[in-house]
Amino acid sequence: MGSLINRRQFSLEWGHCDPAGIAFNGRFFEFFDWGTWALFEAALGVKPAGMAAAYGLPSQPLMPLVEVSAQFLAAVRFGDVMEMTSQVREFRRSSFDVEHRISVGTALAVTGLEKRVWVIRDAADPSVIKARPMAAEIIKRFEVQ
Repeated sequence: MGSLINRRQFSLEWGHCDPAGIAFNGRFFEFFDWGTWALFEAALGVKPAGMAAAYGLPSQPLMPLVEVSAQFLAAVRFGDVMEMTSQVREFRRSSFDVEHRISVGTALAVTGLEKRVWVIRDAADPSVIKARPMAAEIIKRFEVQ
């Protein structure tokens, strides 16, 4: 049994680049965030704002980033069309790892790994967030037979 892989294609825009037209490395962390939310939307079949209602959660779930790493293997330049794949590598009690791979053509350009935590806002004080175990029903949506 495998894990769902979400694919997304997009072009590197001028605003993502340094003055030489090469992608600013910090932008890839933004792309990873896009990939994680798109992966959850694909797996769960609802937009992020609809997760609470769809899964009977007391508040909109959040997935704060607690650790991230990246390897930059090749330059990505203005106008390059990238394909990013994102998949959950491991689910734990309330945390999970998402792996991202960004390619330009057939060349792997960037890899990334995020550790995130599934949290819910506290009902008594919405400014407080608390880690919560992810429901088995949600995790199962990431499985591919």
